[in-house]
Amino acid sequence: MTFQELGLNAPILKALAEQGYERPSPIQEKAIPPALTGRDVLGCAQTGTGKTCAFASPILQRLAAEQVKDRPIRALILTPTRELALQIQESFEAYGKYLPLRSAVIFGGVGQNPQVEQLKKGVDILVATPGRLGDLYNQKFVDLTRLEIFVLDEADRMLDMGFIHDVRRILGWLPKKKQTLFFSATMPPEVQGLVDSLLVNPVKVAVNPVSSPVEVIDQKLYWVDRVNKTKLLASLIQQPEVKNALVFTRTKHGANKVAGDLTKAGISAAAIHGNKSQTARQQALADFKNGVVKALVATDIAARGLDIEELSHVFNYNLPDVPETYVHRIGRTGRAGHGGTAISFCDVNEKDELKGIEKLLGRAIPVVADHPWPMEVLEPLPKDKKGRTVNPEDAEARAAAKEKRRARDAANTAAAEAKKAAKAAQKTELSTPAPAPVEKVQPEKKKPKRGVRNSKTLEQALTATAPARPSAPEPEYTDFYKPNPLASDTIMDATARLLAPRRPLRQPPRPTPAEAATAPAEKKKRRRKKKPAAQAAPAAPVAVKEEPVSKPAPKQKKERRDRGPRRPMEHALRSRQKDSTEQPSLMKPYYLSDD
Repeated sequence: MTFQELGLNAPILKALAEQGYERPSPIQEKAIPPALTGRDVLGCAQTGTGKTCAFASPILQRLAAEQVKDRPIRALILTPTRELALQIQESFEAYGKYLPLRSAVIFGGVGQNPQVEQLKKGVDILVATPGRLGDLYNQKFVDLTRLEIFVLDEADRMLDMGFIHDVRRILGWLPKKKQTLFFSATMPPEVQGLVDSLLVNPVKVAVNPVSSPVEVIDQKLYWVDRVNKTKLLASLIQQPEVKNALVFTRTKHGANKVAGDLTKAGISAAAIHGNKSQTARQQALADFKNGVVKALVATDIAARGLDIEELSHVFNYNLPDVPETYVHRIGRTGRAGHGGTAISFCDVNEKDELKGIEKLLGRAIPVVADHPWPMEVLEPLPKDKKGRTVNPEDAEARAAAKEKRRARDAANTAAAEAKKAAKAAQKTELSTPAPAPVEKVQPEKKKPKRGVRNSKTLEQALTATAPARPSAPEPEYTDFYKPNPLASDTIMDATARLLAPRRPLRQPPRPTPAEAATAPAEKKKRRRKKKPAAQAAPAAPVAVKEEPVSKPAPKQKKERRDRGPRRPMEHALRSRQKDSTEQPSLMKPYYLSDD
């Protein structure tokens, strides 16, 4: 039978021909026709038989027949691992190369912003892992209300990895009316119960007996002690017939240790497991597919769904605890009808695991006895209180994890202490005053003496407060007042009197009899003139002892400036002299000269 006879359209047939697909595999031949009609399908087939194409090609043809402009999510494929999700999305891109459909993949371990931006642009087909799908659905970035087709790939692996609760929750988000496709290599009773409750009148497709290995794979068994496994592995990988090798270990610590030992032996190797970042895992897998790395050491995370073309050898460094996992491991080679070799190492403590695998296979694995490191330790390791074997590798893994945790805690503690010390230093620096800058010594300036007396006369006060002017010969005055007040700069008006010091000044000395005799008669008449009523009975003036003007007053102790009652400045001035507006010189017309 050919793909044309299955009912696929021309664009899909052209893409399959470019991928090298000539005839459909048994699972494709039995699953594609009912899937095209919209029926539920339960496919059970061994790994490497083309299950991805069995559900991808009918999904592409059904969605391309009826396009929607706003591009809602119409098909959802749920997978257990990131690597398998990437591989399925690449298959959709390859098979739908000539169709106007858009697909996307979302998984954890990387930032969600690029994935969210891609979802906002519109996606017809979404491939996802359960964790990231739940996160984006809760954030309202994923809308599954218009879903038409749901695919659960590797359903048994979902159960093994603890995704069964996530799967049940996701199934509650999907519309009741939809097409459901289940594909898996094994079908445990738990998964069978889930399938029976969800599928509606499904078409059951079982190509080969459950978990039967590919007959073309050459299986071999080496009895070797645990301490010599790395030496035997390095010697076998260095043989010419080994083009590339996928090595499986039981623990993540073991994967790192084996990869490091192979690198020391001169073999290019890389490790891939759950503790690696998604970028590191994709880079290691890409290097292995491109031939940059000869040996890829992995845990069971790489045992499902990875399609590595022309993988020559698979090595079981540790036998798996679950017999079905052995089938998935060796199924990485011998894909698409190609040959391959699966080599397993077994020590004295792995006899129980070997019995379970051989029981599942229905036959014994051929043993290779002629090798440089035959098994010499025949006594099994002791068991703990619960009857479990005390495995040294598990103890090493726990010790390594404990040491790594201790180093991480020490680094975090050191970082916290350093941060605390930096804050304390910053706080001390802020509280300590900065040292004063060194300045040049300046000569001390003489500070003005405090409590300097006021001027004795108003004339002295005005002269002291007047701005500095160029020195000029002072004219000789014939009287106490200046002959021409209009020509003077120190005329006393009402504003000057208010701005003058408020402290009462000493009265000028009385003129001698000789001076009084020579004074003009007109001046004497003004002095005898009757004072206004407000000044008719002034308060009795305080007797002031006459002192020569030239003799300085004796130094007295500092007194408070507000001690004693103050006399109004205007009243004090009027008691000694007349207002400037009453002087005859001010009444003189400005256009008359002194002559």
